[in-house]
Amino acid sequence: MKTRELQALKNKVSAELEKDLVSFRERLGQLQFDLAAGKVKNIKEIKAVKKAIATILTVLKERGAK
Repeated sequence: MKTRELQALKNKVSAELEKDLVSFRERLGQLQFDLAAGKVKNIKEIKAVKKAIATILTVLKERGAK
């Protein structure tokens, strides 16, 4: 993730991050389902979604520690 994207995440409101987190988790579930069915052509997208989820969780935890 680029520095600008990370700063954009840090500038978002916590409620908006929670909403993004839910949508990324839904997308991950759909990708995993499609992978099992053999429909996924771009496997790298699964890794990118997992990384986005981890980044959002990290930002939320940093805010909780402050």
